[in-house]
Amino acid sequence: MASLLPRATKRLRLSPPSGFVCHDCRRAFGSSVCQSQQQQPAPSQHVSQSEKTTHFGFETVAEELKASRVRTVFSSVAANYDTMNDLMSLGIHRLWKDHFVRSLNPGIRPASTASSPQATPGQTILDIAGGTGDIALRLLDHATTINHDPRTNVIISDINPEMLAEGRKRFATSPYYSTSTNRRVSFLEANAEDLSAIVSNSIDLYTVAFGIRNFTHKQVALQEAFRVLKPGGVFACLEFTPRLSNPLMNGIYKRWSFGAIPLIGQVVAADRESYQYLVESIERFPSQSEFAGMIEEAGFMVPGGERGVEGELESGWEDLSLGIAAIHKGVKPVSR
Repeated sequence: MASLLPRATKRLRLSPPSGFVCHDCRRAFGSSVCQSQQQQPAPSQHVSQSEKTTHFGFETVAEELKASRVRTVFSSVAANYDTMNDLMSLGIHRLWKDHFVRSLNPGIRPASTASSPQATPGQTILDIAGGTGDIALRLLDHATTINHDPRTNVIISDINPEMLAEGRKRFATSPYYSTSTNRRVSFLEANAEDLSAIVSNSIDLYTVAFGIRNFTHKQVALQEAFRVLKPGGVFACLEFTPRLSNPLMNGIYKRWSFGAIPLIGQVVAADRESYQYLVESIERFPSQSEFAGMIEEAGFMVPGGERGVEGELESGWEDLSLGIAAIHKGVKPVSR
C-alpha cells in the first residue's frame, strides 16, 4: 500500500485541505505553511456555554447532538459503505479484517474427534457497530470451518437501522441466518454506550471494527463492554489511528486522506461531507497508547502492555500497515 500512496497522490495532485496542518507534513514536504498538527475548530455558534460539548470531526457540537449526527452520516453511506472502504483503503481493509478475526480465533473446537460438535457449547459474540455484517460473517466462517464449531453465534449491534438493513441483506441467503432451526446471527439496534438489552457477564467476545471512534463517550462504551463480557471474556477493537509511525509516510497518508477520500465520496456516493467527517474523526481519535490506557481504565487487563518511564503504556496493541490501523485487546479479569 505504501508504494501505491505516492503514485495516487501525485496522480490526483492533492493538496492538504484548508483547516488541516501537521508537523509531519512540514518535515516530509518542507512546507513552511504547517504551524501545528491541526487547526482546532472554533466552537459551534449553536452551542451555548452551559452545554456539554464534544467533537464531530473538527466541529464542536453539543454532546446530545453527536449520536444523531453520526446516525445521519451512516444512514447516508450505508448502501455504499463496503465499496467506499475498498476505495478509501485501496482494498487493504479486507486484509486487516481477516487478520483481526484470525487473531481472535473465534469458536470452540470440540475437545476430541469423538466428541459431537453439537455437544460442545459455542461462544456468544457481540459485534458492535457491525451493521453491514462483514466482521460477523468472518467470525462465523472461522468458527465453523477452522474450529468446526456449529454453535457459536453472533449478535450484530448497531445504532443505525440502515446499516443493520445492509447486514440483513448480506445474511439473507447465508446458512447462518436463512434457517430458523439453527439461526446463528441476530440483529440489535442499540447504542454501544447503553447495552441494557444485553445481560451482564453473558458475552464471550466483544468486537468493534472501525466504529468506536464515532462514539460520543468512548469510556462509557468501554465500561459497557466490560459489564457484558464474562470473566475471561475478550474485548477486541480494530480502528484507524491518528498518526503513522513513520513521519514521511504520515505526511503522504494525510495528503491522501484529506484530499482523495472526500473526493472519492463525492464521485462515488455524491456525499463529500460524510466522508470528510470520517477522515476528520480519525484525527480526533486517541493515540494507541492513550486508547490502551482507556481500555485499562475500564477494568481490562491489556495483554503485552508495558509502561514507559513516565507511566504511559508503550505496548499492548498491534499496528497494521505502518500504523494506519491498530488492533487493541483487553481481557476481563477472572474473579478469585
